[in-house]
Amino acid sequence: MDLKAFYTKDDLMEPLPQFRETNPEERQMLLIKKLRMCSVVFDFKNKTARSNLGKEIKRQMLLEMVDFITTDTTWFSEEATVEMLDMVASNIFRPLPPKRQKQPWDTDEEEPKLDDAWPHLQIVYEFLLRFVISTEVDTKFLKKHIKGKFIVSMLDLFDTNDPRERDYLKTILHRIYGRFMSMRSFIRRAINHIFFKVIYRDVRHNGIAELLEILGSIINGFALPLKTEHKQFLRNVLVPLHKLPTLASFHQQLTICVTQFIEKDSSLSGPVVLTFLHFWPRTSSSKEVIFLNEIEEILELCTTEQILKIHEPLFRAIAKSVQSQHFQVAERALFLWNNDIIAGFTHDYRDKVLPLLYPALHENNKHHWNAAVHSLTFNIVKMFLELDQVLFKSVCEDFQNAF
Repeated sequence: MDLKAFYTKDDLMEPLPQFRETNPEERQMLLIKKLRMCSVVFDFKNKTARSNLGKEIKRQMLLEMVDFITTDTTWFSEEATVEMLDMVASNIFRPLPPKRQKQPWDTDEEEPKLDDAWPHLQIVYEFLLRFVISTEVDTKFLKKHIKGKFIVSMLDLFDTNDPRERDYLKTILHRIYGRFMSMRSFIRRAINHIFFKVIYRDVRHNGIAELLEILGSIINGFALPLKTEHKQFLRNVLVPLHKLPTLASFHQQLTICVTQFIEKDSSLSGPVVLTFLHFWPRTSSSKEVIFLNEIEEILELCTTEQILKIHEPLFRAIAKSVQSQHFQVAERALFLWNNDIIAGFTHDYRDKVLPLLYPALHENNKHHWNAAVHSLTFNIVKMFLELDQVLFKSVCEDFQNAF
């Protein structure tokens, strides 16, 4: 079988036999020929009949190769491994289109820009996934050929606008991380580098949620006691990510990462909460609600002693949210007392909590415009009165004397 180093779109018109029609000893060469042919990249904006025919031939060829490496057990060789990675690189490693500048009137519900080349890209990604998880592939060979440059190029693609592509990248990178222990530290550092650019250079990035999802699984596997490197990652990366204006697009994945750290080592809760309070949103009500949600999840993992160490700045911040003029923020803050941990701490340390909270409760009773906030505030006041009337009266008098 003739093999050329490079093929053109015209070569794709050449009819080739299918693998099942070929003798087993010839399939290796046929695979390499088809891999090289599929390295030809099409412009999907070109809609001519000949171009469309070439795209369809390549699509069918890619599908056939996905099936072949999934069902056949004789295809593996080092030469085929190199050709496969070259074909994948030719198709997926490409300049991403420039990001459109976000306008003030844009909403988070804007439709993502999908890649025109997805009919080919999807199958190439499926091919790469099957290749990475295949038991036929010798891990030593893979380690030899999947190097740092390949991983960094994959990570660059997480910035694509197309969520379908990011989902494939997430799955494949996670599989690579799980399979190659020697690459784990490099992958974590490379992901950190992306986060550092986003946090400290104010670079917009589309793939933060997917990268955090990978990290959520990685953090889950961290051994105890936690290494200094891992604690630094929490302090220098995960917590500062809360500052970003795009927090709403990845806060669920970020909360999972943070709470997994605290589940492993609850002594981290105090420093994390104090840093949160430093980053507390001043002008974004939606971000403030997100912070209140996450604070509640963290407090559920804390001991009473740990809450006691941070109670003063913590309840001062909650009090500010309680009297927020944005009713959703005030409601969310008042709903914290539906949580058994917070209600229990308030019961046991009411002499410390009530003086911090009383000015906000008083302000809401007198001046808040929202009926639901009034009702929730009344319930909290009633709770304190039932707990300790003497304390409530004393705090009330101290407040009135101060003014």
